[in-house]
Amino acid sequence: MIHPHAPKKLRIGIVGLGYWGPNLARVLNSLEDCVVTVLCDRDPERLQSFAQKYPMAHTSIDAAEIMTTEHVDAIIISTPTKTHFHLAQLALTNGIHTFVEKPLATSTAECDALINLADANNLKLFVGHVFLHSAPVEKLKEMVLNDEFGEIYYMSSTRLNLGPVRHDVSALWDLAPHDISIMLELMESSPVAVNCSGLAYLNPLNHDVCTLNIHFENNRMGIIHVSWLDPHKKREMTIVGSKKMAIYNDIESLEKIKIYDNGVEFEDLSHQDSTTYADFRVSYRYGDIHSPRINEVEPLKAELKDFIDCIIENKQPKTDGHNGRDVVQVLEAAERSLNQKLGDVPLASLLRADTVKEMKLVR
Repeated sequence: MIHPHAPKKLRIGIVGLGYWGPNLARVLNSLEDCVVTVLCDRDPERLQSFAQKYPMAHTSIDAAEIMTTEHVDAIIISTPTKTHFHLAQLALTNGIHTFVEKPLATSTAECDALINLADANNLKLFVGHVFLHSAPVEKLKEMVLNDEFGEIYYMSSTRLNLGPVRHDVSALWDLAPHDISIMLELMESSPVAVNCSGLAYLNPLNHDVCTLNIHFENNRMGIIHVSWLDPHKKREMTIVGSKKMAIYNDIESLEKIKIYDNGVEFEDLSHQDSTTYADFRVSYRYGDIHSPRINEVEPLKAELKDFIDCIIENKQPKTDGHNGRDVVQVLEAAERSLNQKLGDVPLASLLRADTVKEMKLVR
């Protein structure tokens, strides 16, 4: 059902035309349910080059100038992380549905403020966790729902590159949101604590290499290693369950997921009230390996189509503000652990939604 107040063709603006902006513009231009009406960037030369490609769009170097419903129905924010909160707040205050590239904001408190603002104005707040719209992750989620992995013991991921090095955020905030969002989706439970370690080689204020451990309920864990100082590109995640295991290699062109019918089992030999490790016999299961068929769709296209459909049909986004908040909460806890060398940081120690209601929205 189409939302009665939604326009037939959504007018969408893009704020930020740097690294990711060209991809957003390209995909939006290919979709039938929307039209790009506004392009905004602080670099006049970059803005001019986009104006030539999209002559029907209004251009501006001032985000505040285009944040009105006179120009757009929805806005996509693809700017440096530190600007996300202010720009999203401005859009939502002006009655504009808002898409924010990951991460949603720089703190849990900022995320809560944006969620409250979107709810108060009956607007969609959408976060760009693009991998949650990818076919391989959707396939893994399907397997979790069908209990094919059994109990998931732990997940580990590596996201490595030689660059691009960013100056506005660390490798933690730049790369880890992807893997955090996937792990939260597949674990189907909230993390309880996070610890993080890392090193800053190029800039003492920005960590280039980070490893974080996310502790979940029921003695489960997610391990994430990120770096932009690695000699080769790697995008790989391993899922270890009681029934099956899997490796998801996002760089692989054909067989992105491989399922292993492998496992380890302990047989109790003691039959006594008190046992030791010697009272157990370990057996290993080595079964078949197969790669499930996956119908690939460009994740960015699926993501933007979902954003548009959620507005037109008044649906709740999969990657809504709460989803974005969950990821930022892990990042914030990891950053505290990293910078203050605190070890495990309980997520309960961060500002919760019910304590942020009095937070001033205007800074």
